[in-house]
Amino acid sequence: MARWCYRHRLVVLVLWVGALFGLGAAGTSAGTDYSNVFSLPDTDSKQAYDLMTKAFPRSSGDTDTVVWRSSGDAGPVTDTAVRSRIEPALKEIAGMRGVGEVVGPYDAKNATQISRDGRTAFAQITFTDQANEVPKDLVQKVVDTAQGAERDGLQVELGGQAITRIQEPPTGVSEVVGIAAAAVVLFLAFGSLFAMLLPIVVAIMGVGSGMMATMLLSHVTNVPEVAPLLGSLIGLGVGIDYALFIVTRHRRGIQRGLEPEESAVRALNTSGRAVLFAGGTVCIALAGMLVMNLRFLDGVVIATSLTVVLSVLAAVTLLPALLGLLGPRVLSRKQRRKLAGAGPDPAEASGPAARWSAYVQERPRSIAAMALVVMAVLALPVLSLRLGATDQGNNQESTTTRQAYDLLAEGFGPGFNGPLQVVVPGGADTTELVRTIRATDGVAQAAAAPPAGGITVIQVVPKTSPQSVGTDRLIDRLRDDVIPEAGVEAHVGGVTAVFKDFASVTGDRLPYFVGAIIGLGFLLLLIAFRSLVVPLTAALMNLIAAAASFGVLVAVFQWGWGTEFLGIGKEGPITAFLPVIMLSLLFGLSMDYQVFLVSRMHEEWVHTGDNARAVRVGLAETSRVINCAALIMICVFSAFVLSGDMEGAMAGIGLAAAVALDAFILRTALVPAAMHLLGRSNWWLPGWLEGRLPHLAVEPAESPTGPTKITGPNKNTGFDKNTEHIKTTEHIKAAEPETSGTGGATVIHGFLRTADGDPLAGASVTLVSRGGRQLDRVTSIADGSYIVSVPAPGAYILAVTARGLASRAHHVTVGGGPLVYDVELTDDGAGLVN
Repeated sequence: MARWCYRHRLVVLVLWVGALFGLGAAGTSAGTDYSNVFSLPDTDSKQAYDLMTKAFPRSSGDTDTVVWRSSGDAGPVTDTAVRSRIEPALKEIAGMRGVGEVVGPYDAKNATQISRDGRTAFAQITFTDQANEVPKDLVQKVVDTAQGAERDGLQVELGGQAITRIQEPPTGVSEVVGIAAAAVVLFLAFGSLFAMLLPIVVAIMGVGSGMMATMLLSHVTNVPEVAPLLGSLIGLGVGIDYALFIVTRHRRGIQRGLEPEESAVRALNTSGRAVLFAGGTVCIALAGMLVMNLRFLDGVVIATSLTVVLSVLAAVTLLPALLGLLGPRVLSRKQRRKLAGAGPDPAEASGPAARWSAYVQERPRSIAAMALVVMAVLALPVLSLRLGATDQGNNQESTTTRQAYDLLAEGFGPGFNGPLQVVVPGGADTTELVRTIRATDGVAQAAAAPPAGGITVIQVVPKTSPQSVGTDRLIDRLRDDVIPEAGVEAHVGGVTAVFKDFASVTGDRLPYFVGAIIGLGFLLLLIAFRSLVVPLTAALMNLIAAAASFGVLVAVFQWGWGTEFLGIGKEGPITAFLPVIMLSLLFGLSMDYQVFLVSRMHEEWVHTGDNARAVRVGLAETSRVINCAALIMICVFSAFVLSGDMEGAMAGIGLAAAVALDAFILRTALVPAAMHLLGRSNWWLPGWLEGRLPHLAVEPAESPTGPTKITGPNKNTGFDKNTEHIKTTEHIKAAEPETSGTGGATVIHGFLRTADGDPLAGASVTLVSRGGRQLDRVTSIADGSYIVSVPAPGAYILAVTARGLASRAHHVTVGGGPLVYDVELTDDGAGLVN
């Protein structure tokens, strides 16, 4: 597929551009229909919500609030001077097209809309549409008209979901800032403008298509408003990173002497496979959110998974087409001149990464101890983690919604912004219940509305704010003590109760979710690396990274450390659904880095059987790319602080911290130090388990450091002419060896030559089990060298195929270490020489 996309690059490019513009046109014409469904089955708040929906059908439009407060010589809000400015403004708002109703406080029946001190009042504005459908110019006109009534001593502010929309930064600001920062990092890493543009174009195509598709899907399923934001956040991160991995491998291939087309094909056949594996694990981790059985998260899973899938698809199809358009220009001019003048680069890694890797090998205990101390200190705040929900009280102080929230809290009490509804079905007498509720500790006021449809709703205003622990305790007190003692059936509902139930259910189910994704990661790494210790280490590292990143999240958003510097508003509880989303994304991203790092170590291990060298070489050759990819992720995620959305800011800061800690401390220091300490046991797998595991090749086995250096009389001078001609590949399945061993993984390697002693490149070498199952398949490189991975000592079949030559196969018996086999190919077949 990579070769086809490379050669038909214009066709691929046209298809992608057409798909993006087609989805964009469809999404723009259809609009959006996002909906936040926080209610949960089998919860008290859900039962209250269902009863209220039947008795009091909700208004079709969104209801927002205009709040005003008089101070100084302005007099109370009932003063003629105040009314003469407020009432005309409310009347003008009521006459606007798109406004359904305005309920003010100056009607006698609405006297409760004036505070006891007479200094604060509010009016409710009901639009004809829901908040996300109200035109922004109408909302801005309402705000301008209301605030136009201000004068000295009279403050007017507005709150509500529709009002929030005009406070948001222009759509795409955070994405643009993140992309710009990523572009700087890519340019510094590649030194080439064209190479820098490749990952960005791929990410934009994937994320753009995902966002347009999400807009269309919002019409057929419940997709929350935060879903496209989270989708673009993770899509940009993984899209740029996946393209970075492939482009880096491609550039390295060209610098080592490969033709651009062959280098691109090999990059897609190696790093491209890793990208498919990594993208699959991210989607599986995201799908793990379905274990929570929370309807709100279903739409998040759809939006984020769809964006990741399209980003991966762009990386493995669009990217090779773009590589074909650029050809050798994927390298900078300086690199092209160096390649032409000095020849291909050496395969051995050098520079700061290699020096750091050697340093880790020399001092594994001290580095591991220091890394653990840093992670433990950062994880300490997680002990005070409290799940809840953000509201307009968390907005920045400069926003009108935050000031309206504060004015209502000051005039009517902290609990006024989050009242509770005690819903009593069956027409029962609620007089005694109302009296008991009023006498309950933590209740500021309680009043019963006239019954409707046999259902009575008691409005309860707490003394504490919606996000306060005291309000949570009041809800528990009403449910566990007050209502049962009254002897009536009643349910506690309202937005505050819904969010409390959401947080409780999330907290209860979170351990099962964590267990599911950790178990899945363990299984995938066990199959990929044929080791018990590697996946156990990865699982432990994932837990450490999650604890430390949540510690940072608590310190910033719950404790308020640095909120003023970041400009993200007032501290509060951590949004209840955020841990689930963050753990899913953290698991997927950690798997990316773990696979990229350990797969290189594993290649070196099966090549040499030397754990110390495997860890050192693996870290030296991958740490630079991992750190560069992580830096891009950090830039993209951190930019979402500018999104104007508290949940987006939390996710951005949390994921940026998680990626930074995972890449710069865990994968660069703690993981290699631990693997040095564990030694050969890193690659231990019981023999009985080896035979029962399926084989999953993340990347095809290929000698990463160039040709295998062998010794012996036939190293340079040809082969033993007494070559045995052997069975053809058509008879491979019948060629069953008599014995098979168990133990650690190893390799078969050597050189392919023609009868004249010339290197043979492009020949296929396949290792087949005694049952006829293909275990590994590689292509010989320019100097004729090859290396195939052997899962365990034993008897196998090695088949060699080259264009224009007969295909042959032969039994080979592999011991406990690497086996050297040089191969001579003739017109009559192939001979294997030990």
